[in-house]
Amino acid sequence: MSDAKIRFASNKVTEFIPQVKTEVADYFERTGLSRHANAAMVFKTIVILTMLFGSYALIISGQFSLLQMWGLAFLMGVGAAGTGFCVAHDALHGAYSSNAFVNKMLGYGFDILGANSYMWKITHNVIHHTYTNIPGVDEDLAVSPYIRLSPDAPRHPLNRFQHIFAIPSYGLATINWLFAKDFQQFMKKDIGPYKDKKHPPFEIFTLIWTKLAVVAYMIVIPLLVLDITWWQFLIGFLTMHMTAGIILGVIFQLAHVVEGTEFLAPDDGGNMEHAWLIHEMHTTANFARDNKVLEWYVGGLNYQIEHHLFPQTCSIHYPEISKIVRDVAARYEVPYHYHPTLSKSIKSHYHMLKELGRPVAA
Repeated sequence: MSDAKIRFASNKVTEFIPQVKTEVADYFERTGLSRHANAAMVFKTIVILTMLFGSYALIISGQFSLLQMWGLAFLMGVGAAGTGFCVAHDALHGAYSSNAFVNKMLGYGFDILGANSYMWKITHNVIHHTYTNIPGVDEDLAVSPYIRLSPDAPRHPLNRFQHIFAIPSYGLATINWLFAKDFQQFMKKDIGPYKDKKHPPFEIFTLIWTKLAVVAYMIVIPLLVLDITWWQFLIGFLTMHMTAGIILGVIFQLAHVVEGTEFLAPDDGGNMEHAWLIHEMHTTANFARDNKVLEWYVGGLNYQIEHHLFPQTCSIHYPEISKIVRDVAARYEVPYHYHPTLSKSIKSHYHMLKELGRPVAA
């Protein structure tokens, strides 16, 4: 890709953009609703955090059998992924509350899971949301050299098998965040379009103490207080992280690496074909809007189109505003990618992994 600065086309090239913004704004004005969290969102937050910390407390109590603790480790992983979806993700986008301090505190939900919230805001909020599915810039397309997620990505011999191992390997995501990825990102000179990126000393300090805190409560304390062997602990530790990692990895990949979404690159001058909001419509997909249980658990992130268009609106509102976005998109013949069920979306991602992993024909 060219080193030229990326520039999106003017917003004036289509009436879709002002129209969708106006109609969504009218919805909130007409209903009198805040764009931030409501009572249902707060209740969900309490349930999810209770699932995470309640499971941990029950394990640490030492009052349960090994099999029961294993089940609690699985439940803790479900709670960990839910904390990422329903609490930290909204908070780090400034969407959970109108109070910046509340968002900051809830955003530390990522840090207590082992991921650095400061680096997430750079790589996800800024880079991924601005340069969605642009190969060579969008950090979410470069999870591993062994998993090829875009047509322009370098090839590795193992890519031909990635449709077999990619989804299970997503289970390593939170372990990778805890022990490697954040440190690697902090040490990079260039991150996406940022050149010679410098990080505030406070954020470096926060990175260190939060990682130590996570190691303490996830590893040191269980090994000290529980009457278990190291390998029994390891089974529980991996169960929790693999559960959280697979859930997080799959849900986020279903938003962009599925059939229908596009991987759009700039020309040699750095110019993109579409205005930014139109670019998001081409590169993002929704799924399973009729699955209310899934919708509740993933924080509305099966409505990724609405999330990308309105990232500072709380996910609790996405199901309703999606009706507006779909209608306006149809009127102006703008793409609106959608898979009707979770299983069909996962199948589509599998097909993409298989297609992107095919070796070049001789």
